Amino acid sequence: MRILGIDPGSNVTGYGVVEQEERKLVHVAHGTLRPPRRAELAIRLEHLYRSLAEIVAEHRPDAAAVEQVFVSVSPRSALVLGQARGVALAVLGAAGLGVSEYTPSQVKQAVAGTGRAPKSQVKTMVRRLLALERTPAEDAADALAVAIRHANGGRLEAAGQVAGRRRARFVVQVRQPR
Repeated sequence: MRILGIDPGSNVTGYGVVEQEERKLVHVAHGTLRPPRRAELAIRLEHLYRSLAEIVAEHRPDAAAVEQVFVSVSPRSALVLGQARGVALAVLGAAGLGVSEYTPSQVKQAVAGTGRAPKSQVKTMVRRLLALERTPAEDAADALAVAIRHANGGRLEAAGQVAGRRRARFVVQVRQPR
């Protein structure tokens, strides 16, 4: 299964593609998308749409995962980030891909073992988990981490097979002999 992970941003959007071969994850591609900085928002969003559509067409993922928006200090920044995220979701929807969404802490937990891991630890773990020669740029590493998170259980959660943070409880009934 090929998975596309996206870390949306208004200035830089990271993407990462991994291939899940049985129980092993293989790196396919990663990078960052940088719309023209001085361009108006509509032009930047169109550039992001076109670039993500090209990535989807080139890598043909079977599934996609996107990092959820975190609460921003600036309402304007949060709004612009939400618009970039909406563009990513529109591209994935137009391609007919199922999309899973994960919080930053879920992604960090999946790759670093703690939901409060610093960005540097996430980058290092992504490099190790995918046996990369170099540590990817921060936004690309985040996108690869999103794809890794999806590969490691996200599909089951989306299908309702795994309870999020709760563990399944089983009740064992023992019948008394009569």
